[in-house]
Amino acid sequence: MQELDYTGLLRVPWCKCDGVKDLAPVYAMLEDILSCARVLHTVILDESYKLMCVEDPVAREVSGMIQSEGFWNELEAVYSLMKLIREMAQEIEAERPLIGHCLPLWQELKAKVKEWCARFNIAEGQVEKIVEKRFRKNYHPAWSAAFILDPRYLMRDTSGKYLPPFKCLTLEQEKDVDKLITRLASREEAHVALMELMKWRSDGLDPLYAQAVQVKQRDPLTGKMKIANPQGSRLVWETCLSEYKTLGKVAVRLIFLHATSSGFKCNWSSMKWFCVHRNSRVGLERAQKMVFVAAHAKLERRDFSNEEEKDGELFRMAGCEDDMLNEVFVEAPSV
Repeated sequence: MQELDYTGLLRVPWCKCDGVKDLAPVYAMLEDILSCARVLHTVILDESYKLMCVEDPVAREVSGMIQSEGFWNELEAVYSLMKLIREMAQEIEAERPLIGHCLPLWQELKAKVKEWCARFNIAEGQVEKIVEKRFRKNYHPAWSAAFILDPRYLMRDTSGKYLPPFKCLTLEQEKDVDKLITRLASREEAHVALMELMKWRSDGLDPLYAQAVQVKQRDPLTGKMKIANPQGSRLVWETCLSEYKTLGKVAVRLIFLHATSSGFKCNWSSMKWFCVHRNSRVGLERAQKMVFVAAHAKLERRDFSNEEEKDGELFRMAGCEDDMLNEVFVEAPSV
């Protein structure tokens, strides 16, 4: 296309490009079409293009699309939705949020999608189903547990107390919190952890400390408001909440895990161990704990060499006692 002294081409996806798995070429194409809207309207009014439309049905179809207001509205709607999700994904990749922030992020996405539906007059029902399906596919119980245990997400109730945000969870997510905390505690301390969780749910945190840990300041680089003291949650659990001995150990290890961390590489040794124990519930639980230990030990020491040998050594511990594994799991270095 030529306009004045400018010459440019519209980017289009390669014919073998999988638009479902790789949206970048599609996004670039939509961006180019929208930026050249005025030029495209000028093109179809050109006499040479009108002559082309007489013989070429595709040219007539393109001309009709460009002159259709509905086409441009739908194009802008698709582009806006892709841009919204793309920007959130890039932000997550750059900031590496903790797992406790996963549920708030999904709520933010759902709110933005709802606004998008209202803006472009699109029925919410079907879109909400798609978002919810994607949420369920990605959801992990650790999201709910970390969200409940992190003091930065405490909510002030009518009495002035700062309580864990259980009211933001579904019934199933509440059950996930109980199950995960029970699994992360040692066998002897599991019932203690649940009792402490009940106390945490009813008592919460002193308003003075809750407000302090939730203080935010503007990031000079991004301009966004962020928690002023990222280690505040740890300090609260280790000082103000030291009475929660069992729950506190679970909390300080869980709430500082990054949602985007990946430090475990599946190999022949681990795969062989999984296959042997695939039908054992206890075996699978032990496997999950060993994966946790392997991944976060590497993240702590920033060592990703000789992964095959080190992971293999861990899985050769298959005969170790569960109590020993629980102890290592609880004492595993936090990220």
